[in-house]
Amino acid sequence: MTTDVRSLPLDQILRSRKRLRRELAAAPSLRPLRVAVLGGPTTAEVVDLLELQLLSDGFAPAFYQSEYNKFYEDATLDVARVAEFKPDLVWVHTQVLNVSRFPSPGFSEADLEVRVAEELGRFTRMWESILATVGCQIVQNNFEHPPFPALGNLDATVAGGQTRFVYELNRAFARYANADHRVLIHDLNALAARVGHAHWFDWERWFSYKMLTTPEASWEIAASVASLVAAIRGRAKKCLIVDLDNTLWGGVIGDDGVDKLQIGQETAVAEAYSAFQRYCVALRERGVVLAVCSKNEDSIARTGFGHPDSILKVEHFAAFKANWEPKPDNIRAIAEELSLGLDSFVFIDDNPAERAIVRAQLPMVAVPEVGHEVAQYPAIIAAGRFFEAAGMSKEDLARADAYSANAARVAVQSKFADYGEYLDSLSMTAEIGAFKPVYLERITQLINKTNQFNLTTRRYTHPEIESIAGDARYITLYGRLADTFGDNGLISVIIGRVDAAPISVLHIDLWIMSCRVLKRDMELAMLDALVAGARAAGASELRGTYLRTPKNAMVAEHYPTLGFVAASPENDADRSVWKLDVASYTPRNRHIKVN
Repeated sequence: MTTDVRSLPLDQILRSRKRLRRELAAAPSLRPLRVAVLGGPTTAEVVDLLELQLLSDGFAPAFYQSEYNKFYEDATLDVARVAEFKPDLVWVHTQVLNVSRFPSPGFSEADLEVRVAEELGRFTRMWESILATVGCQIVQNNFEHPPFPALGNLDATVAGGQTRFVYELNRAFARYANADHRVLIHDLNALAARVGHAHWFDWERWFSYKMLTTPEASWEIAASVASLVAAIRGRAKKCLIVDLDNTLWGGVIGDDGVDKLQIGQETAVAEAYSAFQRYCVALRERGVVLAVCSKNEDSIARTGFGHPDSILKVEHFAAFKANWEPKPDNIRAIAEELSLGLDSFVFIDDNPAERAIVRAQLPMVAVPEVGHEVAQYPAIIAAGRFFEAAGMSKEDLARADAYSANAARVAVQSKFADYGEYLDSLSMTAEIGAFKPVYLERITQLINKTNQFNLTTRRYTHPEIESIAGDARYITLYGRLADTFGDNGLISVIIGRVDAAPISVLHIDLWIMSCRVLKRDMELAMLDALVAGARAAGASELRGTYLRTPKNAMVAEHYPTLGFVAASPENDADRSVWKLDVASYTPRNRHIKVN
């Protein structure tokens, strides 16, 4: 059975999609996902291909599709039909031919501004209608450049040019989405540019079937949207693991020494390795964690980063495994050290044998077929869309530094015989409080990407979090944690729901925490705050449920460890309910100063 359809040739996928769908749908533990597709062109083909990719990513999708070119009507006049479908996501799949009114060649700049505002207003009415009635995340295509610009090169410059109009409209879409993160822009324009217009538009299919794109382009659109869904639902990769010799630099550090490594500007090959290092740094700056997994002597391997032209330095890596152990074993060790699931990793190695053994032993790790031409590595990694992001918070930008700081914490821990003394040495401070508007995006993001320290694995959209934050029936808590090594950012979320009958109970609907702050007593500080909130709300009991998933075994004993007792005789390994008496509770946190 194929687990990743992306590894298959497109012609085979098109021929065998029904069989592939059956095979992929038979996989265990698929997560339900409901997607409403409001299309300008006919959407049947792209939805079929999207379904395969979502199944391959572990989702069980169900689709609502509007009729041809009825996207506006379904979003406004018939939006109740979309709401009845109860989608988790609405994708507005419009393309350049769905622009209602382009400018005329004689337009002034003022005329252009008015026309852009009119077209933006049409889409704004759609988005606001969907958000008000359906209340879920919206993914909206921007527009590819017009295929036949009547004004030639001037089309991109003058106020009456269609290309200029699309450019301005796409900018307007971007500004709207930056202000309201419930609308996420799918960059169709950049995708069309990468595929190329010659391989993007299919005019015979358009005139015959109202499908504007080639099968190749439809596949790329589906792959791009699937990567956005993965990001929204917390399935994007988090860590890039790289080999060293002939991967980050040309040559073998143990044989050639630092001076003979190919890196820098001296040759074309050296420049290519520098470009790949620069790409790795760019990924790290946007929050991707970097790690090394190399067959080498540790002390010798580290000297390679002392090369005067090395862009990467040892401190850029949150984990560093250079030894002679099998690479799958080292990747498992990196996962444990960073408290990340194995499905969070992308592994890059120039050696095909090493790639094959990691694929065979760790199928949940993404191992792209990068070959041995380092000049192609950035393009191959980017094409895999492993690190797609649905947003960019301050915590995202600081994530790589946070994991590197964790490595420093681990090193300091060994100097203390008593663990409590070690925790005190960190001088930890926490900010714990009810949800604030400024944190809602990060809270939604954390909820949807946290799988391990997650008691129920419930997911919430941004509109749902906004609603809960303003609902008096809920007690909400976020937690931020900082210490002498840096600010970990917002790393824990609890959502409690007060039920007054038959006794006043606070049900813990959600409790999540970033694994990078494990064993720091943050869960105790959060529990103290939760009990205080329950008392203020008049609740006499906390009640929490643990629902087992393939990834959250680490919190199976979370509630009993905190002093909760079984609330149901039917507790078992898959589902258990726990309760805690509020009146007899005394605060547990001893090592964190809470502001």
